[in-house]
Amino acid sequence: MRLLGGWHEDPLWASIYGWLVEHRRVGGVAWRLGLGSDLGLLYDAVREVGRLPAGSRVLDVPTGNGIAMRGLTAGQGLDYVAADISATMLDRALATARRLGVDDQVTPLVADVGDLPLADASVDLVATFTGLHCFPDPHRAVTEMVRVLRPGGVITGSSMFTDTGRAHEPARRMGTLAGASGRCAPAGRRWPG
Repeated sequence: MRLLGGWHEDPLWASIYGWLVEHRRVGGVAWRLGLGSDLGLLYDAVREVGRLPAGSRVLDVPTGNGIAMRGLTAGQGLDYVAADISATMLDRALATARRLGVDDQVTPLVADVGDLPLADASVDLVATFTGLHCFPDPHRAVTEMVRVLRPGGVITGSSMFTDTGRAHEPARRMGTLAGASGRCAPAGRRWPG
């Protein structure tokens, strides 16, 4: 295990991130100080998964440690696709699913969000928590998420943006240095495409 590096290298910060999400009190303080956000908002969004009826299909991309699985309930009857470009992160997500007792509903999928191997209009809910800033081409990622979404479907999630003020510049720089952040567009600029 390394301190720095991309998601596929199983860096120490990936374990710390997962631990902070699991421990809301400490994680909430870290979220507020490091990201200027409320971790409770992430948990509120995750609850959308738990409100889906049996037979619904969820795409969780990048699944990472399996944050969105915390909304899934045992016996809910969902088709939950946990997708990530990193097999290491999928292993972590599957461990989370087993711990939560929902692994029978979870299908792991090694996939690039820029070229999802899913049919058009095949997903009821796309969950993308703290991932958009990690993608090398966020515009392409969102285009793919919309492509696989059924009419009336929902995209939910969270992301770090580059226009949140100078107070969060250290977190953005550290994310880039650690290999956790992709190509975020500076404030007032657009991604190509």
